[in-house]
Amino acid sequence: MPPHVESSSSDDDEPTTRLFHRRRSVHKLFGGRKVADVLLWRNKNLSAGILAGATLVWFLFDVVEYNVVAFLCHIALIGMLLLFIWSNAAPLFDRHPPQIPEVIVSEQAFREIAQTTHYKLAHFASILYDIACGKDLKKFLLVIGCLWILAIVGDTCSFTTLLYVGFLCALTLPPLYERYETEVDHLVAKSGEDLKKFYKTVDSNVLNKIPRGPVKKKLH
Repeated sequence: MPPHVESSSSDDDEPTTRLFHRRRSVHKLFGGRKVADVLLWRNKNLSAGILAGATLVWFLFDVVEYNVVAFLCHIALIGMLLLFIWSNAAPLFDRHPPQIPEVIVSEQAFREIAQTTHYKLAHFASILYDIACGKDLKKFLLVIGCLWILAIVGDTCSFTTLLYVGFLCALTLPPLYERYETEVDHLVAKSGEDLKKFYKTVDSNVLNKIPRGPVKKKLH
């Protein structure tokens, strides 16, 4: 089903739409900080640099077929050489030698990352369980269709290409939506109404005739 769209009235009594019942701007929706600035190209130099870096990584791994182990070893080799030169040249220029930030090897940082990852995985598994039980037939069919399409796409593209395409969409779709927000919201609202009519037809003629047994409630 299409994303949720919320309708509201403007001063000229023309209905406006908001995706996902959104009441905030696109920038605030992404957190309103550095991540939002990068995704919405507020900092063009940083966004362009990240995009160029991702393109380079995709080119090395998918086009040139650069080995991951060799790539990591070369990165570590270059980093050690730079630290060696910096550490030995720093006293000559009255500079302090480089220090590894504590945050990189902080035990607390690793624990927070592990806890966040565990929470996200548990929440995702719970959602998949509810959908797989068939409590919401619309979501079940939607997930099945998305997984089927993703399997077809994954069979024709490499994993690196899929990651790069997803990263490319993350850096292009948000700024495009922010620029053409009104047109996109209107189009999605109209498409949503058409899909609802189509689903009602399918639901009354096909889905309601499918026998379904009782679903056991999940024990907490």
